[in-house]
Amino acid sequence: MSTNSIATAVLSADGHSYRYQPLDRLLPAERLAELPYAVRVLLENVARRSPTALDDVLARARTGDGDCELPVHPNRIMLHDTTCLPALADFAALRDSVAELGGDPGRLQPAVPVDLTVDHSVIVEEYGHPDAVERNLLIDFRRNSERYAFVKWAERNLNGFRVVPPGTGIIHQVNMEVLARVVWREDAADGGPPWLHPDVLVATDSHTPMINALGVVGWGVGGLEGQAAMLGEPVTIPYPRVVGVRLTGRLRPGVGATDLALTLTELLRAKGVVDRFVEFCGPGVATLGWAERAAVSNMAPEYGATCVYFPYDDETAAYLRLTGRDEAHVRLVDAYLSAQGLKCTKTSPEPVYDDVIDLDLATVEPSLAGPDLPHQRLPLSRVPGSFRPTTHRPATTTAFGEPLPEGPVAIAAITSCTNTANPTLIVQAALLAERARQAGLTAKPWVKTSLSPGSRVVEDYLREAGLLVPLAETGFHVVGFGCMTCIGNSGPLHPELERLATDARVDPVAVLSGNRNFAGRVNPRISQSYLASPPLVVAYALAGSILHDFERDPLGTDAAGTPVFLKDLWPADEEVAARVATCVRPELFRANATRLREGTQAWRDIQAPDGIRYPWREDSTYIRRPPHLTRLPGTPPDRLCIKRARVLLVLGDDVTTDHISPAGAIPARSAAGRWLAERGVARRDLNQYSTRRSNHEVMLRGAFTNAAVRNRLLDPPGDYKGGHAYTADRSAVLPVHEAAPTYRAAGHDLVVVAGRNYGAGSSRDWAAKAQALLGVRAVIAESYERIHRNNLIGMGVLPLEFADGDGASAHVLTGEEELSFDGLDALHVGENPVAWHISRPDGSRTTARLRLRLQTRQELAYLRHGGVLPYVVRRAVAAS
Repeated sequence: MSTNSIATAVLSADGHSYRYQPLDRLLPAERLAELPYAVRVLLENVARRSPTALDDVLARARTGDGDCELPVHPNRIMLHDTTCLPALADFAALRDSVAELGGDPGRLQPAVPVDLTVDHSVIVEEYGHPDAVERNLLIDFRRNSERYAFVKWAERNLNGFRVVPPGTGIIHQVNMEVLARVVWREDAADGGPPWLHPDVLVATDSHTPMINALGVVGWGVGGLEGQAAMLGEPVTIPYPRVVGVRLTGRLRPGVGATDLALTLTELLRAKGVVDRFVEFCGPGVATLGWAERAAVSNMAPEYGATCVYFPYDDETAAYLRLTGRDEAHVRLVDAYLSAQGLKCTKTSPEPVYDDVIDLDLATVEPSLAGPDLPHQRLPLSRVPGSFRPTTHRPATTTAFGEPLPEGPVAIAAITSCTNTANPTLIVQAALLAERARQAGLTAKPWVKTSLSPGSRVVEDYLREAGLLVPLAETGFHVVGFGCMTCIGNSGPLHPELERLATDARVDPVAVLSGNRNFAGRVNPRISQSYLASPPLVVAYALAGSILHDFERDPLGTDAAGTPVFLKDLWPADEEVAARVATCVRPELFRANATRLREGTQAWRDIQAPDGIRYPWREDSTYIRRPPHLTRLPGTPPDRLCIKRARVLLVLGDDVTTDHISPAGAIPARSAAGRWLAERGVARRDLNQYSTRRSNHEVMLRGAFTNAAVRNRLLDPPGDYKGGHAYTADRSAVLPVHEAAPTYRAAGHDLVVVAGRNYGAGSSRDWAAKAQALLGVRAVIAESYERIHRNNLIGMGVLPLEFADGDGASAHVLTGEEELSFDGLDALHVGENPVAWHISRPDGSRTTARLRLRLQTRQELAYLRHGGVLPYVVRRAVAAS
């Protein structure tokens, strides 16, 4: 730990002494009080860990003017398995590259603790019966044993690398319930009193800001950036621009966390907070419980914010006690944050923000979001009108014993992340299910129902409340403890709906309590999905159609023939609160924490290879040495240049990482499916793209295959489902992974052109890796989502932007043009002007103005080295 910055202070608590870096010695008290709380936390981090950068940061903090970098050193890293496995493959390949260049591979070790939660691999294959959770976990282990052996290799050979095994919970709830300390205690190297500092982390999941609800500063990064942080590199960000959201009033009865989260998602996406910090203030904050705050913070990537911060207050302390944290630690947290001016109280002055948005909580109404974007908020009454039918042949004959309605709900999933951290919403859904069973109602037979909690504590308190049985009787059996339906691990639909959807006779719909609903993400058969609270998920399972009008139409009739409406089933807030108060107790959380790392017998039985360097298997269909870390030269190239470039793809707005690199099921007829079948993989075990991200052969064959991808270079683009492109000689149109190599063979670099919000969605490294390995050297877009932009730089791909007022639609491109770029030889931190020269076959030439925004010196270094991983290898060799 670096302690050579500013004079330290001593805190006494419960008879013990602790040292800390006092913020009040960095800035005058009145100026410190004006800083947003999240910025104060980062200021402490810089002062303690990067004192050479402190003068610039303090100058910016004092005046509020100018720009500077913040080199942030997280005290811990978190990963989940679908980002961790490719990151671990990169890590193992880094060791190989260091050894091949004459360095010591054993020197590559994590510099901070790393926690992996294995939570993104389990799939809803089995549902609707009591042992669904056990069956799904057995399938998970059968398919993923090689991946899990790789994880165990890492656990043995990486210092400070710890694993939360499959079947335990999701990364965000594990973080909130167990791992987050809010204040970190660190032993001193000199044997003196230990150090205290705020808990600061990064994690390789875009929804990491959920932890901001506890006053912990943390955000999502790509695996590339996460690997560098693991090795001690700072996560360097520009000095944050902070948008304050001032809350007044309180939520009305019947309005919950989901409604608030979706309202703020709509509001903040419209405001434009990409790359911004968001911090909540005002009297309304005190009326929100920890679970409402967690739902709002979790949705950060859906409106583009980096961090969505609720300052530590008495509600945070109450949550720490509820989840069984040691009482002495809770008192220490409170004492330290109070001493540092990091605790928000009723008398705390409101910080000064770069911008402020006001929201009266009383104006929030029951809401859903859909049909394909998280910020498409809809009042419940407007949901039927949002449905977009594409078929006009109603299915009259089905195997269900009753006519199938238009807009059938094919999936109703109470899934993890946004809402299963919220006991109020889960208990509310369970009470609604209990009343439905009492009235003789259950889910419609075509609906695939599932309950996949983010923590085993959810099952524990539902059992104690006597509510697991009515949920199961309504169709909602527990199917697993992981990120399932929301990530695309929804499994197949009911066979009859699969058949009807294949024949284009129905437009199946999903309703889920998750956070993303992009077309095709939840299930490849489903293009329209709606985000909803858990009780509304149950309601739509009972209704069976997204067109159901809950105000006008009954859900069915009871034994006496009386119509039953949703309002008859909806439990009162007071009833829900009373049940939560009796069944959600600290001892449940403490018991869960003690078994966090045990895993099942199947997990404990997995054997792993040993050794500093991983023994790659050439016949593996899961784990292969990454090609971007093979035959790496010892020095970076002399200059950045793009040679004889051609456009591979021209895409529209809102191209997500799901479009670029899918996460869902690998279709048997896809190029990836055929490649796996040729190597003996059974059709039932093709698994998900997300689970095969450590195999570049599969991932390149999956790039741009989402059915919604349309290459506007093709004429007409609608003739091709998924990404296709011309070959270099224009003789054929092939899938992208087949077309791209023809350009490399002809000596052309490649460029992708796109519209707004390029790379929205999950923090998916492979969306950048796939483009880099296809030969894409630059993307030209109108705007980027933060993590994807960072990932492109991490792979050495230039994220170029159109000048203001310009865009993709203003340029008529055929793909025959040759492109060149001026301005890449003298890059600097800030906005770099780049001239884009477009030379056409007829001899004409036009030039467009672009810009390349480089936010930090670190980004500049990564680009010059061809990406973050070559940079890390060369640094490690030099250190050897």
